[in-house]
This record gives sequence, C-alpha cells and structure tokens, in this order.
Amino acid sequence: MKNWFKDNSSHLIVIAIFFVLVFFYFSPVWQGKTLSQHDVVQAMGSQKELFDFKAQDGKAPQWTNSMFGGMPTFQIWYKHSTNVATYISNGIKAVFPLPADIILIYLLGGYFLLSVLRVKPWLAAVGAIAITFSSYNFIYIEAGHVNKAYAIAYLAPIIGAVILCYRGNKLWGGILLALFLSLEIRTNHVQMTYYLFIALLILVGLELYYAIRDKKLPDFFKNSAVQLGAVIVAVAVNATVLFPTYEYSKLTTRGKANITKTEDGKSGAGLDKEYAYAWSQGIAENLTFVIPNAYGGKSQGVLDEKSHVVKFFEGVGVPQHQAVQFAQSLPTYWGEKSFTSGPWYFGVGIIALFILGLIIVKDRLKWWILAATVLTILLSFGRHFTLISDLFFDYFPMYNKFRAVESILIIPSILIPLLAALAVQEIIEREDKIVDLDKKVLYSFGSVAVVCIVVALMPTLLSFRISEHQGFVSMLGQQLGDAAMANQLAEALVKDRADLASADAWRSFFILVIIFALLFAYLKKKMSSTVLIIGIGVVTLADLWTVDKRYLNNDTFVDKSVLKNPIEEREVDQLIKLDKDPSYRVLDLTTNPFSDAKASYFHKSFGGYHAAKLMRFQEILEHQFNGAINEDVLDMFNVRYIITKDPQNNVDRIQRRSTAAGNAWFVDKVTFVKNNNEEMQAISSFDPSKEAFVHEEFKGKIDEKRLRLANNASIKLTSYHPDRMEYEYSAPNDVFAVFSEVYYDKGWKAYVDGKEVPILRADYILRALQLPGGNHKVEFVFDPETVKVSNVISLIGSLVLILGLLGGIFLSYRKKQQTA
Repeated sequence: MKNWFKDNSSHLIVIAIFFVLVFFYFSPVWQGKTLSQHDVVQAMGSQKELFDFKAQDGKAPQWTNSMFGGMPTFQIWYKHSTNVATYISNGIKAVFPLPADIILIYLLGGYFLLSVLRVKPWLAAVGAIAITFSSYNFIYIEAGHVNKAYAIAYLAPIIGAVILCYRGNKLWGGILLALFLSLEIRTNHVQMTYYLFIALLILVGLELYYAIRDKKLPDFFKNSAVQLGAVIVAVAVNATVLFPTYEYSKLTTRGKANITKTEDGKSGAGLDKEYAYAWSQGIAENLTFVIPNAYGGKSQGVLDEKSHVVKFFEGVGVPQHQAVQFAQSLPTYWGEKSFTSGPWYFGVGIIALFILGLIIVKDRLKWWILAATVLTILLSFGRHFTLISDLFFDYFPMYNKFRAVESILIIPSILIPLLAALAVQEIIEREDKIVDLDKKVLYSFGSVAVVCIVVALMPTLLSFRISEHQGFVSMLGQQLGDAAMANQLAEALVKDRADLASADAWRSFFILVIIFALLFAYLKKKMSSTVLIIGIGVVTLADLWTVDKRYLNNDTFVDKSVLKNPIEEREVDQLIKLDKDPSYRVLDLTTNPFSDAKASYFHKSFGGYHAAKLMRFQEILEHQFNGAINEDVLDMFNVRYIITKDPQNNVDRIQRRSTAAGNAWFVDKVTFVKNNNEEMQAISSFDPSKEAFVHEEFKGKIDEKRLRLANNASIKLTSYHPDRMEYEYSAPNDVFAVFSEVYYDKGWKAYVDGKEVPILRADYILRALQLPGGNHKVEFVFDPETVKVSNVISLIGSLVLILGLLGGIFLSYRKKQQTA
C-alpha cells in the first residue's frame, strides 16, 4: 500500500488540487446555498404533480396531466431504479452537491483523457482545467441546463476510453467505455451523446485508414468489437432511458408531422429547420474563442454606471440609479441569436497553443482533432452555413431531431485544449528535434496577437449592430417617445459594445504575452519544464476563471429555503384551487403559456415547458391558436379557467369558462374524416359536447349500428390518479364517450367492468370509447409495456457491467501478482 501511494502520488496531488478548485469556486454551496436556475424552476413546475403523488403513493406516476393536456413522466422525471448508473450518479451527488459534482467530473474526466495519451500529470492537470473551465460549461450550469452539463462532463472520459482501447488496452478500454457511456446516457441528454458520436465516427474512420495502411486490420476489428460490446452494455443499462424515449419521440415534435404541409403532400420528419437552426453560431462570432466580449457577452445585465448609455441618460436629467437600471436591460450582445447567456470562450492562450499543436504535434490523433473540430464548428453555424448544415439535417440519421445547433461546439471545447496540451508536451519532449521551433511559436502566438491588437485598436472594424438595428432603434423610439433620442441612445450602446470588445481584446493580448513569455523563457533555458507547466496552468486558470465568474458567481446562489417555494402562489391561484374538481384545466395568459411551466406547479395547465411536446398538441397550437384562441378547442380540453392581466392596473384576474365540456361527455354524432388535415379543419369550429370527429382508421373499431343518442345518459369521474382514472356512467343504449384526456396509444389501456376495450382517438387528440348501455365502470390505466421490458433489460445490463468491473479488477490484480 505504501508503494501504491508513492507510485500514484502525482495523481493524488492533482486530484486534491481539483477538490480545492471546486471548493473555492463553489464556496456558497458549502454555506448551504444553491443555484436559482430558470430551467430548474421550470422543471419543478412540470414535476409538481408527479412528486405530490409520489409522496402519497411511494412511487411516481408514469403520466402527468399538469402540462399540455397530458404527457408521459419518463421525459420529466423517472427513478430508473434498475440502472446501476443511477446509484453511481447519486453517490457522487451525495458527496459533492450540485453543481460542484459536475465540475469535479469535468476535471477528473479531462485528466483521465490526457493521462490515456501519456501526458505528464501536471500538464494533464492543466489540460483538464482548460477543458473544464471553458465558458459554456459554466453558462449551461447557470442557465439550469443541468442534464446537458452532466452529459458534457462525461464526454472526455468516453473519448479517453475509446483511445485506450485502440491503443492496446482492450480490457480496461472496453470496461471503462461501458461505464462512462452508461453514465453519459443516464444523464438523458441524447443530443450531447449524439454530437460525441459524430466526432468518434471520424476517429473510427481514421483508425480504419491507419489499420489498412499499416496492415493491422485484425487488431482494428478486435478493438472495434470490444467497443461495440461496451456500447451494447451501456445501451442495455440505460434501456429505461432510451427505449421509452425513442417510442415517445416518434410521436413528438422530433418525429413525423401528421399534417401535410408540402405541395407533394409529404409530411416532414424531425424538427422544423428554422426552429432547429434558431440558435446558430454566427461565423464571425467565433472571435469570442479568443476575445470573450467581442460580441457583447451576454444579452443583458452588462452595462454599469461608467457606460456611455448611463452617461447619455444622465445628460438628459435621468437619475443615475434609473439610468443604470435601464442600461442593464439593453442588449450588449449583437450577434444573430435571439439572445445568449454568454460567449463560447476557450482561452486565448489555449487557442494559440492549439494552432502551434497543428504545426508541431506528430501524434496522428492531431488529424482527428483537426477534422472533428473543423466539422463541428461548421455545423455550429447552422443557418449561416447551410452547405454543410443542410447536408447533415436532410441526410444524416437523427441529426434533424435536435435544436440549438451551436451546442455542438462542446466538441471543440474539449478537442482544442486537448491539442494545446499535446503541443506543450511535444515542446518538452522533442524540443531539440523540432525545426525552427522558435519561429513556429512566434507565428502561432503572433497570429492570435494580431487579431487581439486589431480589435483593441480598431474595434470599429466590427459593426456592433444587430442585423435588425433599425427595427431596434424604432422600438426604442416608441419606448422613449422621441426618435432622435432613440438614435442617440442606440449610438451610445454601440460605443459600449465597442468598448467591451476593445477592453477584452487588450485583456486577451496581455494574457497571450504572458504565456508567450513563459514559452520563450523555457526555450532559452531560463526555466524548467515544471515551472513552464505551472505557469501556463496558473495563467490559463486565472483567465478562464475570471471569465466564468461573469456568468456563474456567488450572486447566482440563493438560500435553499428560497427553493422550497420556488414559484410564488398568487391570489388567483388560491382562488382557482378552491374548485375541488380534479380534472379541470387552466390557461395562464399572463406569460407565454406554452414555454412556461409555472402554472403547472399549481394546476393542470393547458400550457407548460418542455422541449418535446406531442406532435399532435403542437399542431393544434399551430393551427388553432395562431393569432387567436379557439374557444371550442379550449372547451374540449376542459379549460375552465383563464388567467389574464387587467391592462389598466396590471392585476391578475380570472375568467371562468362555463362552456368547458368537462372531463367526459357523450356526443350525439360521430363524423368520420379521411385524413389528419380534415380532422384538424373540423375542430376549427364545432361543438365538442355534441359532435366528435374521428379518423377513418378507427372506423373498424366502432359499431355504428349500435350507437344511439345519449338521452338521459350521464358519466362522471369517480377517482383521479394521473395514470389511473375511473369513471361511472349510466346510459340506456350504446353511446360514444369522449374524454378530455390526451390520446397516447403507447401505454394507455381502457377497461369496462374489467374487460379491455379499444381506445379510439377523437377530435384529433382526445381519447374516446364506444360504451355499452347500462350502468358500468370505466377505467383508464397507463402502464407501458416498453417501460416494463426496459426495466428487465436495464437490470441485466447493470449486472453485466458490475461483473465486468469486478472481473477487470480481479484480472488486473492477478496479473500484477504474477509479475511481482
């Protein structure tokens, strides 16, 4: 044991340093504080109903009616109790609370990747810091994209495991790939995993090329087979994450459209291209890789009392505190995205070392890093470079399922620091063998320095105006009531944007000079390699740390008591809750109801907040709520209350809708329609309580001869549970019942007196049943077979992974004993 500590002392010291960094960056966490994040608050709203029932029943329901009329909960929260990755993740969180655990995983994962490449421990630590403290890793956390942050954190160790496997250690390469990929998939952010797959596909292609060239195809296929086995195990472990999601996704906005939109009558599959490309990285915006505020930083909250905008307001007699408040609301970001929480900043020194690495690194991995970096940067441009983006969107499998294409820059945020670290390693190990090394260092750093100097001295070479600048000025004119003043204010804002860019350009230039000076001193034998590495590490950490603190800092933390009631209950919410009927719905128009889940915290909301709504619900929004509210559709969804704001005094008020159809009703007439377009058109204007429109595909399941008018018939909800609802009804003859519940045939079953009956779809999205005459009990139960089967597969996969880990440890121990 003593020898083990001695042999691994460097690694242990590095890990201890990582702990210290995490401790100091997130000092509020250890004071009992937590982050107040927009997406986390939204998630609390969407999860409230299922957690209420979980507290009551001991298990969470698999369906919730708190958003969009109803949706499965495995896209909102699911325990995944048979998944070993769940327990590993929970164990990490138990020791290191959110978000400290995410950053620690980043650091350890980056360190593992660089260690696999045999980078010296201290340099590997510097590389891990550069990977971890890339700005968007912290911006995602601040914004509340926690699952995305976890997913990104596991990307580096997955890359390390793949490389480890190709470089000869099939045993631990395969085992660790299965482990890290299991943890990655468990985060349930498929988009990040998918982007990693694109990068690794290039790596496998290059490995195949080298295997053919060097006549080592058998080794390549053996290594690839081991990795394929690891992937299969990881997929099996996460069966409860992947299979229900895949089944659900085909019926969501990620799947195929039901309404034909094109002239040839074909329905599109995947997201709308304009929607998917909404957050595309501007081509020139990559300037932020080296100058963080080149494009103004985040959208709002940047300007202070020293800004031109504040001085302008003070000049016209506005008090400073009011001027600052208004300035904080103005957009300093001037790129092409609707808004942003901050820039993609990789570190100016890291970029210079990356360029140097392209010149001097001999490891063939360089070509993979270059190819994957270039491709992912081009894909991040989205609508600004459709030559590549459209090719992937139209033809590459599943690429059109994801939005915010700029997110693919998480791949360069790992690969650029990776090559930068390899460049320093190359200098240390092969300094004397690199021809004209001094010049190559000078050219690499000089090229980046020129960019910084140009922006610092001549910022006006950039426009600092959004593409809709005149429209923005017109809006200011309407707010201020003075067009001339609006123009002057806009020009003051442009000056502030230029000052932000210039100041950060000088900042980047001086950081670059310091790192260049360290390298120059080392090349002139003025310092040791250890001092060089520590120097680069300290400067890089200080550079990235201070930029990250602009977005995720102590002010973003709040006392945990604040999140005990994350959404303030209003008087209107209290009044509505006096209605004890468990089935009515609420439409909250005081905000954008379909991108806000706060109403779901208190009510069964017709709106909500989720990235993957059911396609049928989205299509109803597009066709029935585009510019006006379709009252008939609100009736069929049993929307009993609408919350609005009084325009005169800005007070919330309630509108009670007496026409809401209720939780279930019998109709007098069933009208069949030929296709989805006709069905959508039919519900544009109708009385849902009297007539139901049914697609012809269900005609064979309805006995029209037995249906009669629902005279003297009644139906009522007797028991409500999100995934189990019971009704009692009385009818003199066969009747057609419509239920104000979303139709989803991947798990819902209906029973009349315990006997299963087919569920029909009516009015485009609701459930319906043909019911026999008499007094009977109807029961709806949501119990998807996919989830049950997935739990079994997940348990088997978890056992295989555990046995693999134990077997790997045993074989390694036995091998060490034999060689001792």
